[in-house]
Amino acid sequence: MTSPEDQSPAPQPPAPESKDRIYRSPAGMAGGVLLLALVGWLGVDAILVGEGRTPWLALASLILVVPLITAFTLRPAVFAGEDRLRVRNPFRVIVLPWGQVASLRSGYSNEVVAVSGKKYQLWSIPVSLRARKKAARQEARAAADRAAERQGRGGRAGRGTGGLGGFGGFGGGASAGGRTGAGVPEGPVRAESDKIMHELRRLWEAREKEESAQGEVTVRWAWEIVGPAVAGAVVLGILLALG
Repeated sequence: MTSPEDQSPAPQPPAPESKDRIYRSPAGMAGGVLLLALVGWLGVDAILVGEGRTPWLALASLILVVPLITAFTLRPAVFAGEDRLRVRNPFRVIVLPWGQVASLRSGYSNEVVAVSGKKYQLWSIPVSLRARKKAARQEARAAADRAAERQGRGGRAGRGTGGLGGFGGFGGGASAGGRTGAGVPEGPVRAESDKIMHELRRLWEAREKEESAQGEVTVRWAWEIVGPAVAGAVVLGILLALG
């Protein structure tokens, strides 16, 4: 028989890795799919049916245009992890450990500012001024409803001290609470892009001091996009120059 000291502990399963939060633009992706479908249909038709230099011009145009459409519509994304923020823009990929982030700004565009002072735009989180104005109107209405609700509660509480004060006070409170839960939002009303930026700020504030969230900012060019686009532009330019 083996003693308890000789028995090795059972191996523990590895802790599951937390997945990054991914933020994209649904409108941009939908527009990109439609544009690629249209360009592909026109380009393939010109290649198959065109005569003379037309198929070659169509092919060169496809090599140029398809990467650009992909870069500005389908490619942009923001990946927010426990230790870093990875920004995938049309032509670059920027990786910022949370300790290297100085601020996350929202103006006419959303951007992240590094400790070094460099700014990087978040292409996948576009700002909609129309959505902001709509959210501001909704917030104003919600604030007015909350103020009216507080006044109504105060008035009913004051009147509920008669002969049936206990029942009157209980009935007024239930009515007010039901209306608040059903129609008046508790938190501030924000546009969708502002909600995302608020989430990113909370994650940054929670993780910026962690040891695993330190490091250097890295920037990489997206040669898989730049290369084909440049090649297509060069071929198209040569074909047009040759006449």
